[in-house]
Amino acid sequence: MRTHTTRTTAQLLLALTLTLSLAACGSDKAENSNASKPSAPKSGPASFGGRPQQVADAWDGSEAAKAWREGFYPMGGTAPKPPGDGFHSEDDRIAHLLENYLLRGELPTTAPEKGQVKWADGDSLTLPLLNARETYTALDRVDSPTDPQLTVTGAKLGEMTMVTSRGPATVPAWFFTLKGYDEPLKRVAFKPSKLPKPPIGKAAGGRSTRDGLEELGRLIEVSEDGRSVTVVAYHGSCDDGPAVDVLETDGSVVLSATILGGNTTGEICTSDLRGEKVTVTLDRPLGGRVLLDAFMGRPLPTRW
Repeated sequence: MRTHTTRTTAQLLLALTLTLSLAACGSDKAENSNASKPSAPKSGPASFGGRPQQVADAWDGSEAAKAWREGFYPMGGTAPKPPGDGFHSEDDRIAHLLENYLLRGELPTTAPEKGQVKWADGDSLTLPLLNARETYTALDRVDSPTDPQLTVTGAKLGEMTMVTSRGPATVPAWFFTLKGYDEPLKRVAFKPSKLPKPPIGKAAGGRSTRDGLEELGRLIEVSEDGRSVTVVAYHGSCDDGPAVDVLETDGSVVLSATILGGNTTGEICTSDLRGEKVTVTLDRPLGGRVLLDAFMGRPLPTRW
């Protein structure tokens, strides 16, 4: 859905992308897009009442896990892939972060109704294909003519590779021509498959349990070799930051977030919620195992 903004709103959107914190008077959350913190030791700061193992046991061998293995789930969202030679200016980089584009050309009006996801092991999945206009609408989420914009002059259908829940895959993508660039901006032409219903409910509590287990934010990315995952974890202004523990089984990887330290200084803290990137190293590649949030009992969300 495209958002019409004023310059002030657009600047706020950019600030939320580039900074760590956001006032927690509502349900909005922010993430730090520049920093990465190590995960907690694999022994974990707490047992969380056995919750991670309960989540793993519920998912391993379940119908939900089977549906996950058969679907198309990008691991890191479907954000557009910048031009191969990078952005030429800071304004262009800001426009990309704001998702602020300007169409000055004709988009193709025809496209196949379906396309295929193709995995390296020979498996494939046929899905409805988004046309150029639908994909551009998902790409261009902000309408702010007074802020930096990237100008799109055309598009053509091609293919790109991306990391999915079933490993690297080749997928149809729209290649958008940008004014002043030789390399296109690419965006996958599929929507992710619908998430299966979890076989276990979320943990009791609001955003955390008595054992200190916290709800995680979204998945940022899985490394190309599958040996590390980067997620957003939340904390406040008077603690030592977040940490993420990991429980690995043959069928799943369960991440458990907690907040380190606390307010021991006696200082008055603001009521805010800060998001930080946390990178977790796995004992072996993620592969086709489902990546789960121990608190919610379901796969980590990615941004569409």
